[in-house]
Amino acid sequence: MKLEYREQLSPEDYNKLRQAVGWGALCLEQAQLGLTHSALVVSCYSNSEIAGCARLLWDHGYMAYIADVMVLPELQGQGIGREMIQRILAFLKAQIKEDWRMMVVLVATEGREPFYKKLGFRERPCEGSGAGMDFWLA
Repeated sequence: MKLEYREQLSPEDYNKLRQAVGWGALCLEQAQLGLTHSALVVSCYSNSEIAGCARLLWDHGYMAYIADVMVLPELQGQGIGREMIQRILAFLKAQIKEDWRMMVVLVATEGREPFYKKLGFRERPCEGSGAGMDFWLA
């Protein structure tokens, strides 16, 4: 299996991944806007076919959010997700100035917490940090 990592992703491939992991497709306009306004998109292709992606939303200050970490179910467990996260973290580390600190957050899909713990993320709630929360607008 030949893997190629890129910093771009079409809305069609993004939706293909969303459907493959059970999240459902977005309308193409909304998907494209989300990709366009991401600080970084890391995608992985296996033999020229989409295999995974991860997005970075960043305020260019201290807060960074990793979103949409997706790998085709049949390719999970082969290091693709780890490599995409490491590329995002390396990008962020390159942005940090001498006296900066940066908080990197994400929301793990239920059951995927151990994957992120191996990469150094801590599970919430924990001492000093409450549970993550969300709210969907429709």
